Amino acid sequence: MENTLLHALTVFMGFFAIMNPIANVPIFLGLTSDVDNHTAATIALRSVTIAFLIVIVFSIAGKIIFELFGVTLPAFRITGGLIVFFIGLHMLQGNQSSIHHPKEEGSQQSQEAALGIAVSPLATPILAGPGTIATAMNFSASGGFMEMVVTIAMFAVLCVITYVLFVFGGKLVTYVGVTALGAITRMMGLILAVIGTQMVIEGLHGAFKLAG
Repeated sequence: MENTLLHALTVFMGFFAIMNPIANVPIFLGLTSDVDNHTAATIALRSVTIAFLIVIVFSIAGKIIFELFGVTLPAFRITGGLIVFFIGLHMLQGNQSSIHHPKEEGSQQSQEAALGIAVSPLATPILAGPGTIATAMNFSASGGFMEMVVTIAMFAVLCVITYVLFVFGGKLVTYVGVTALGAITRMMGLILAVIGTQMVIEGLHGAFKLAG
């Protein structure tokens, strides 16, 4: 039971750091600045739902994908760890990673077009980008059925938190301030870089064991 709780906390912190829902609030507010509150709430709900479905698919199909393409877990951990590390490094420097936060050009003219931003760039790659997917597959593939359930459950909790932050984002920015959000982003970046480094270390250790 204690190991399960520890795993759940590790998974939650990993997802929280890489999704960084607090620092994503200004991005959400910027993308939804031209729509009413009801539409903004709909966009928030749709984006977290799609991101959750993406993580479920990759969490469940992770091992199948490994077997289908002949990919080993150590190789995936090294690659995924490098992705997570560089996203964290960009955040630590106060920048938004081009992998995790692509530029959104043009304005949304209709409500349907506005709702489309829930899929891209919000759901993917901002919420469920390469780093998030790599983290989900790593946590799920490294254990059994219980680890996979915990991974999905922790991401579900984070999706709920993200939705609440998006809906009440305006008040959060006013209360916390832009400077504090920048500090939070850098702190999350440091945690991400450490998690990525740990994934690479575990991957190298596993690779040497396979080679031996």
